[in-house]
Amino acid sequence: MSERTILIVDDEKNIRRTLQMVLEGEGYQTLEAETAEQALRVLHAPQRPVDLAIFDVKLPAMSGLEALEKIRQDEALKSMPVIVISGHATVHDAVAAIKLGAADFFEKPLARERVLVSVRNVLERAALRERLSGLEAEASKRYEMIGASLPMRKLFGEIDKVAPTKAGVLITGESGTGKELISRAIHMLSPRKDAPFIKVNCAAIPRELIESELFGHEKGSFTGAQARKRGFFEQAHGGTLFLDEIGDMDLTAQAKVLRALQQGEISRVGSEHTIHVDVRVLAATNKDLETEARNGRFREDLFFRLNVFPMRSPPLRDRVEDIPLLAQSFLETFCRENGMKPKSFDESTVSALRARKWPGNVRELKNVVERAAILSSGDRITIADLPEDPHENPFEEEESAGSADDDTEPFEGGAPPRASQVSERMTLRDYRDRMERQYIVDTLRELEWNISRAAITLGVERTNLHKKIRAYGIKRGEG
Repeated sequence: MSERTILIVDDEKNIRRTLQMVLEGEGYQTLEAETAEQALRVLHAPQRPVDLAIFDVKLPAMSGLEALEKIRQDEALKSMPVIVISGHATVHDAVAAIKLGAADFFEKPLARERVLVSVRNVLERAALRERLSGLEAEASKRYEMIGASLPMRKLFGEIDKVAPTKAGVLITGESGTGKELISRAIHMLSPRKDAPFIKVNCAAIPRELIESELFGHEKGSFTGAQARKRGFFEQAHGGTLFLDEIGDMDLTAQAKVLRALQQGEISRVGSEHTIHVDVRVLAATNKDLETEARNGRFREDLFFRLNVFPMRSPPLRDRVEDIPLLAQSFLETFCRENGMKPKSFDESTVSALRARKWPGNVRELKNVVERAAILSSGDRITIADLPEDPHENPFEEEESAGSADDDTEPFEGGAPPRASQVSERMTLRDYRDRMERQYIVDTLRELEWNISRAAITLGVERTNLHKKIRAYGIKRGEG
């Protein structure tokens, strides 16, 4: 706080001098202005930003209140705190100052302790607002949807259309594709954005507690109900309720959810009274609810009620071109949150990320990026920093290039000859392939068949080593 800069605006030199001595005695930096016009020029000067301004009401030409009004209309200055002082204070002036957003108002003569307490409190509140704003921006970035691919552009268009309405939305898609992000985007673009957004993971709540969690309960309604509890529907009143994994919800609870959607009413467990709730419900699932309804595992009427506007969250394999954007965003966020210096990917690493299968979708990509950031020692993440792909197994017999069903040979002359097959007519290429194969097998055996470590030891990219393993028909454990 002591390094903050305070602008003192008063046409009386003695007042400015007094405030300067009091504030600088506490370690604050000060600037001075005799008129409101001069003060506004100082506030717009880029060389030295001002953290707090103290304006006298009575000033030549433009008054302090007029200056405060201009500050509040200025996009660059409107959040700056202002204290108003006056030697001839009236209730009207005080009310006008507060209405214009003054942080405090007090009269002359100025008492030292009164000034210091006011300045300290105002700066502390400003610092808290600044921190809160930063946290909100960080939270907004955390839930930001990233993508420039055709499936994502189509999804963004659907979100823009459905968000301003009251329609129910059913979001389908594989695990890890970002269904919650879609629901949050719909909420933030809707008229309910300033109201609560409540997320419920239906799969994580035990069947015997789902009704209590959704609709609340009265004290004593069941063993352990020691006090009245508001359910998620009540908590989301006026806002949005996101029912994730709704396909796992119990059929009895589904009936009550349907009633809440149709009538806008709920009843707490153990209560005969109904409560009106105004809630927009968004639901998500990785199941085929239409099939579940046909098989009697999901209420058909609830399915139709939820499926007013169906949306599909695309898997990562359908938007491979978004992988570089997503990976870099995850990397920047992880480095910033963990106090690490900024890092980036080299080109070959990005290519390797694009080549992976990603059955875990965006969630899996995020985990891989964060692990690579931890493993990397420099400011560039290389292929060697990536964890081994658990979905790729070069040792599977079906993938062996030298299998009996494969008409193509991995290299001229077929598979590298064994020692017993070496003859006087062995070509230079056969000999080179034989030696390379043996060296790869020896290295893999020494490193307990860890492909990532072997690739680093051999000085090749891991994808290249995978190809050689297949081409040479190497089997795990041989040698």
